[in-house]
Amino acid sequence: MRQTEHILLESDDRDIPGLRTARRTHAHLRLHSALRRRTVELDIIDYYYLSVRIRRGRAPVIEYVLDLRFAAPSVLRCRHVPWKWMTAALAFGVLSAAALWWINVSAVPWWRSAQWVVVAAPLVSTAGATLVCGYRMSETLRLFSLHGRAKLLEFTGGLGTFRSARTFARKLEAHIDIAGAARRSSRGRHLRDEMRDHFRLREAGVLSNEAYDESKRRILAGHVN
Repeated sequence: MRQTEHILLESDDRDIPGLRTARRTHAHLRLHSALRRRTVELDIIDYYYLSVRIRRGRAPVIEYVLDLRFAAPSVLRCRHVPWKWMTAALAFGVLSAAALWWINVSAVPWWRSAQWVVVAAPLVSTAGATLVCGYRMSETLRLFSLHGRAKLLEFTGGLGTFRSARTFARKLEAHIDIAGAARRSSRGRHLRDEMRDHFRLREAGVLSNEAYDESKRRILAGHVN
């Protein structure tokens, strides 16, 4: 019976402000990753909402608004360091230095022999490994829903992303805390509201069917408990 009640409630409409119709904008952040051809613009609006605009290359702009009453209390930060590629770049660099030293002490000028091939190979390998290392060394910001643990927002950029987003992330977490005071007093009613919001995000294309079903399963389990 409870599961039927949840499913019927998913069709309820809720008024969510948009960026252009918001009465007030509290903070703005723009993050851009040229290497990944990705840009995200975030705006905290009307105390309880986060407007999101995502651009990926030439793909259509993705726009949606998050209700912060259903967001987890903190923005997760994850840094990826490609240690294997860093080691490879260092190893190729050492080989390049050794090859340059060998040419320098050789009696035959490098332009009169095939010694330049010995140097070119590790130099090209060093450059390639360094580029891959730079691409894979990343910092990622993620925001999940409170009980459904659905991924509401994710942006991956290079080093410096955390530093650029630090002030905004603090304001966002503060507004999530403010929004928490406006949640339903009843846990069951709040869980139903969160599932309705997940349904809205699925209809907007923010959540996949799989992500929605998984978050719904978690919310239903929390409602039973």
